Amino acid sequence: MTYPAARARCLVVRLQTRVCAVPLTHVVETMRPLPVEAIAGMPSFVRGVSIIRGVPTPVVDLGAVLGALGGIRERIVTLLLGDRQVALSVDAVLGVRDLDLLAVQELPPLLRGASKDVIEAIGMLDDEFLTVLRAGWELPDEVWQALAAQQLAS
Repeated sequence: MTYPAARARCLVVRLQTRVCAVPLTHVVETMRPLPVEAIAGMPSFVRGVSIIRGVPTPVVDLGAVLGALGGIRERIVTLLLGDRQVALSVDAVLGVRDLDLLAVQELPPLLRGASKDVIEAIGMLDDEFLTVLRAGWELPDEVWQALAAQQLAS
């Protein structure tokens, strides 16, 4: 008897040439970028604060976290962290996909390309946010192509 593979539902986003997946359990919504008010003294990856659904929300540039500087971030992904929220700015939202949990163990972690200083700064600012980022993955091209093909087939 075979059992269905355990699945992890993820939101897949693009950041320049990288494709990344964030566990869907943390995602509230995606939207176009909103006005961002810069705040002095914040790390370079924190773009500032946006008012999202009436809540002041820090906006973190995922590209700056991962060392992919430049580019125009055209989407925001709002993440729920307990009773708070954080917005990630990304280039594009590619959709929701199911990842096989056994295969996920082999995927490179999302923060693999982040500098140690950036990871430490995130941890000092918000340990729960760091935990969510550590739960994400960078999807190699062949994995993303397989997921896209599955989506087309269904």
